[in-house]
Amino acid sequence: MLERLGLGRQAELHPAHEDAIERQEERRNVALERRERRAEISIATVTLVASVLLVIFAPATRDFDPGLAAALVLACAIAYRVRFHDGAGYAIPTQLVLVPMLLLLPPATVPLLVAAGMTISNVARAIRGDLHGQRIALSLGDAAHAIAPALVLALAAPGDPAWSAVPIYVAALAAQFGLDFAITVLRDWFVVGLGAELALPLLAWTWLVDTLLAMVGLLAALASRDEPFGALLVLPVVALLSIFSRERSARIDQSLELSRAYRGTTLLLSDVLDDDDEYTAFHSRGVVQLSLAVADTLNLDERQKRNVEFGALLHDIGKIAIPKEILNKPGKLSADEWVVMETHTLEGQRLLDRVGGVLRDVGQIVRSSHERWDGRGYPDGLMGEEIPLESSIVSVCDAFSAMTTDRPYRKALSLDTAIRELRDNSGTQFCPPVVEALIHLIEQDAAMVGPRSVAEEIELMTVTAPIAIDAVA
Repeated sequence: MLERLGLGRQAELHPAHEDAIERQEERRNVALERRERRAEISIATVTLVASVLLVIFAPATRDFDPGLAAALVLACAIAYRVRFHDGAGYAIPTQLVLVPMLLLLPPATVPLLVAAGMTISNVARAIRGDLHGQRIALSLGDAAHAIAPALVLALAAPGDPAWSAVPIYVAALAAQFGLDFAITVLRDWFVVGLGAELALPLLAWTWLVDTLLAMVGLLAALASRDEPFGALLVLPVVALLSIFSRERSARIDQSLELSRAYRGTTLLLSDVLDDDDEYTAFHSRGVVQLSLAVADTLNLDERQKRNVEFGALLHDIGKIAIPKEILNKPGKLSADEWVVMETHTLEGQRLLDRVGGVLRDVGQIVRSSHERWDGRGYPDGLMGEEIPLESSIVSVCDAFSAMTTDRPYRKALSLDTAIRELRDNSGTQFCPPVVEALIHLIEQDAAMVGPRSVAEEIELMTVTAPIAIDAVA
């Protein structure tokens, strides 16, 4: 069975998948948390009771072969050790063994046999130190998917494996997918916290791969009608998948390390900005919080939110190349000084392009963070939706933060004045949907807490934003 995940289809993992994989790696060697313990105990209890009732009450469709059962249990344990990590969980090719089990043994006994094989595998992992002892109990829950097809085959009693029974086999596979969906809802959505927009595509991919593996398992069962132990010929396929899984795990580890390196580089550049210009660094961190809050309001996906976070933090990084006498000039800049100042977005992109990877995409956001909706911004004169949405978010939040912060040449504007400025310039300087999202957040926050000073408003918004930059370092 392939559980809850699809195989990776691109070199760069989705940020939400990276987080889920890291959480899973952290959890496997720790005791079950309360919410996870409740879910797993519920699944395990229902699985055990249903499996025992199936053995007691389901009609026996064929004789039980203890030797064959033991061999297939061991094959199941071997297959259960092969894992393709991706998204919120992992892919396990136990479907290759499950199908011969269902067709060569009494179907009613299969859920307990699958649970036995998975328990053997988990005990071995715990002995090696790869799994916390409490997590051996997850074996029962992982075997739950076998109950639905076992029930279908026990009731339909198709007899020995045959092509004529394919419609029944299809019905059994569909029943397995239905039960797997219910378990996924409980585990991935309620326990892991992966949203439906990410979990459902991964589950659909899982079903596709499970179907393909089930076909291989069916061929093995059909070829084993006269010699049941021939079903063990699926083990070379398991060995091949094991080789691929190791390669896949190595690539995922590299992707996670690269992601950590990008984040570390971003924070290092932020520290450079801290040392170079205290105001610019403080201002950038405030823009991060506002930008992330707006990104959440606009329902951006995790990759976009990551780019907003990095772009907001580094949108002024190019200012380290601007002379201090221009950057900190107490009065208005001259025309020549503005020409120099406006190069900071290009300098920022150049710096991030040299890092490459994810930060190359962030470099484009930094480059466009001073474009205007009406096309009169710099450096490229982009207009409207030509401007990356992430850049528009950073631009609006940057302007709002600047307006409500004391500068060497003026005092901070009042909150009402800043909001009025945003509205007056919506559709000319600023992206209208982003302006409305930010104003909605400010007004919603003010309605909940009551009147505050501008300083208190900004401080509260930056403290209560969904993700603090220090928290995600």
